[in-house]
Amino acid sequence: MAVFIENLSTQQPDKIVEKRGPAIQAAFMPDGKPSKAAEGFAASCGTTFDKLERLKTDKGEWLIYKQAVKGQPTEQLIPDIIRQSISALPIAKRMRWGSFATEFVRPVHWAVLLYGDAVIQSEILGLNTGTTTQGHRFHAPTPIKIANPESYLDSLYQQGKVIADIEQRKAIIRDKAQSAATAVNGIAHIEDDLLEEVAALNEWPVPVTGAFDPRFLDLPAEVLITTMQTNQKYFPVKNASGGLLPYFITFSNIESKRPESIQQGNERVITPRLTDAEFFWKQDRKVPLAERVESLANIVFQVKLGTLAEKNQRVVNLAEIIANQLNADVDWAKRAALLAKADLLTNMVNEFDNLQGIMGRYYALADGEPQDVAEAIEQHYFPKQSGGPTPSGRTGQAVALADKIDTLCGIFSAGLIPTGDKDPYALRRAAIGSLRILIENGLNLDIAALVDAALGLFTHPFDRAETRKLVIDFIFERLKGYCLDRGFGPDEFDAVLSVNSNQPLDFVKRLHAIKSFRQLPEAESLAAANKRIRNILKKSETPPAAQTGDLVEAEERHLLTVAERSNADIRPFLERRDYQAALSRLAQTEPAVNAFFDKVMVMTDDLDLRAKRLALLNMLSEQFLQIADISKLQPHLGSIDVGVGKPPV
Repeated sequence: MAVFIENLSTQQPDKIVEKRGPAIQAAFMPDGKPSKAAEGFAASCGTTFDKLERLKTDKGEWLIYKQAVKGQPTEQLIPDIIRQSISALPIAKRMRWGSFATEFVRPVHWAVLLYGDAVIQSEILGLNTGTTTQGHRFHAPTPIKIANPESYLDSLYQQGKVIADIEQRKAIIRDKAQSAATAVNGIAHIEDDLLEEVAALNEWPVPVTGAFDPRFLDLPAEVLITTMQTNQKYFPVKNASGGLLPYFITFSNIESKRPESIQQGNERVITPRLTDAEFFWKQDRKVPLAERVESLANIVFQVKLGTLAEKNQRVVNLAEIIANQLNADVDWAKRAALLAKADLLTNMVNEFDNLQGIMGRYYALADGEPQDVAEAIEQHYFPKQSGGPTPSGRTGQAVALADKIDTLCGIFSAGLIPTGDKDPYALRRAAIGSLRILIENGLNLDIAALVDAALGLFTHPFDRAETRKLVIDFIFERLKGYCLDRGFGPDEFDAVLSVNSNQPLDFVKRLHAIKSFRQLPEAESLAAANKRIRNILKKSETPPAAQTGDLVEAEERHLLTVAERSNADIRPFLERRDYQAALSRLAQTEPAVNAFFDKVMVMTDDLDLRAKRLALLNMLSEQFLQIADISKLQPHLGSIDVGVGKPPV
């Protein structure tokens, strides 16, 4: 483990340290002499009372002591910084070794600490620091002296047969794996997690190509890949069309004189692994998935929520509701929901839990289930990670939504609300997954209605109204993060949130409309006017009257005409949810709105006229509120008057 720091200051800056003492009224006796509190403060600072100063603020006056502290040289500070940093590393289980009392993740054999070309003499993890490191234990077993920090990487490479830069090591492994695969007319299948692990296991990576019996290619590709990657840390090899070839690439940490021995050893190891997988595959297929469903009753999902069988039935019921709303095949959705968790009881998933869903798809197809049902069994876990694919078909989308929303509602109803970074039931992932399925697949479903449907399926006692609010708030918090990550502003999100749009897809359409609206020259003025209107309506004691007729001023009569026309014009846009077109049309009201506020005083003493003017403003405000509360939008530049009214010019 090595850290290389550039452009380091040679010394801390000098600074003035201030210590505040008692207030002035408590610092003196009636005769003007220092009080015991003042003298005690001076003594605690290592000085005398006459050296203290006074600090005046708008909250009072205090005694204060100022001390000039000279910055320490960097080389004196570094050892403690290193010790504190090592102590703060998040190591779950530390170990001791030999007679040392120190603890670390593994035994430490040497420590190099160079400041330029000079050694900082110190002790780190029980070892005295120096300039000597070690290289590869077989290729370069003699000590290596590091002249200065800049030569560290090159010295280890040239003299020690160690590639110390992990990124360089990963690049070398990737290139050599691809070259080795090309030699057998294939392409190396390299996943980032395994690349990271293999790079950490090899200081001097040397590729070795091995082969296995082609009969194992009859197994599902995911089984072979998982066996090679998880158990053996091998890179599988594929052909140009993506099919597996009977080869693998492994890496040795040594340049062996007999590489064929390493190859043969790895080939001997992989055969029993693949034989086990073949056995699991054959055994699992003897029992259809449908016959395993009943055994889900033996697995507890959560104490208050019952078994996996009970969860399964809730998901079936909810998937039926969702499938109906999506115009999907209801029978397929119910069948996929019923079988979705059955592969958890298979030997293969018991051995490789990352294959859950995947094996369900294979076993379902082997059982003669429809293709859509089989794919939905796998895809009901989608998206599996951030940015991962969502279910591609309506059946999978229905089951995935049902499963995630059931989990969200169930765990919340059991009182197990995520706190901080603790989320054992992955509720955040379930919420963001549900949102992505709805938004990215163009599904106009009401999330609040889905929560209501899910909550109605639970039979244990809980506060339904409170749970409903908690779940919906939790989902919309995730929606906010999703939207902010995609470039929408917090004020834009709040503007749409204010109008209670419970369909995430519709919510995002409104956001796009708001972002487009903000680019219009009329946007800022209309946002300010709407804020002013909202304030006037909020502070008015007289509710807006239903009638807006018999207005007096020309500007208010004109605004009424403009508002009635815009109300009629935006109706077809709203019906087809073209919010951008609706806001563009409403932007045309800006001149009439500005003229109204310039010439008309809303809060006139004539109560009947006041009510009619309030009704006019309410009519205009409600048109915008059919899309978003644009009064929430913050001005880009300067400040805007949002008072409750101003006298006419």
